[in-house]
Amino acid sequence: MNRLARTTLALLAAALMSAGAHAQPAAADDSLYQAFGGQPGLVRLMDDFMARLLADARMRRFFQDADAAALKKQLVLQFCEVSGGPCRRDGPTMKEAHDGMDITRGDFNALVEVLQDAMDAQGVPFRAQNRLLARLAPMHRDIVNTP
Repeated sequence: MNRLARTTLALLAAALMSAGAHAQPAAADDSLYQAFGGQPGLVRLMDDFMARLLADARMRRFFQDADAAALKKQLVLQFCEVSGGPCRRDGPTMKEAHDGMDITRGDFNALVEVLQDAMDAQGVPFRAQNRLLARLAPMHRDIVNTP
């Protein structure tokens, strides 16, 4: 499946999820977490993702001055929690973390593309990618803050 088709599927999942309530994984279901390789798999994914964000001309401005180690730690915790793993993220809300960053829907979509590339590079199965993206999709309401 080409990148455009995959991105379209991911955005469709985002639209469907944003129409409903915030979806959270069942506490006892860690199958998605396991599909990502548990904690070691998420750390590898975030290493790749962070490198790609800094290399991507569309995303670099949002991440180049960030504390990369702290941001990676928060992303690992967030993806662990959202995927049904044992982690709990205790940082600021998504709205607080992104306030004043002038993030458009296009920026959000570009980040999804970069994440998909990182997941592909790490060998994450397509179905697991879509499940994770569907769980992350409702966050766009708190992240996108500029028309």
